[in-house]
Amino acid sequence: MKKLLVLIPLLFAVGSFAQAQDTKPSQQAPASKAHVLSRAELDELLKKPESLLLIDVRRPDEVANIGGFPVYLSVQIDSIASSLAWIPKDRLIVTVSNHAARAGKAADVLAAKGFRVAGAVGAEVYEKDGGKLTKIVPPPVSNAANVAH
Repeated sequence: MKKLLVLIPLLFAVGSFAQAQDTKPSQQAPASKAHVLSRAELDELLKKPESLLLIDVRRPDEVANIGGFPVYLSVQIDSIASSLAWIPKDRLIVTVSNHAARAGKAADVLAAKGFRVAGAVGAEVYEKDGGKLTKIVPPPVSNAANVAH
């Protein structure tokens, strides 16, 4: 009888754990619909820069600290929707963030508004996979700029 009393709570605990595991994925926010580009896919697109537009949704300090691509349009993720009027529609778009999560969200917004979106890329993932990022060094602040008039 003692063994049965110990076994029942144990079975209940295992069942509760299994139920908690099953409900976790449905509680998470849905992932982006955007295709996450591999390094090879992005490298292929970069061979035709005249028809491509990279939109980097990271903060300027992230681009400076981590690096980015030589030519890109910087639009913060929170400003994508309000910037649609001046984002060119005649180019294929790749959105950029550190690991492609924010880039995926931006790509979804752009695609929903009729932009041609190739996908999203994570700059850190691209570099980890052997891609080369451009390190951006901010210019030094000159003393003349600090002099009060």
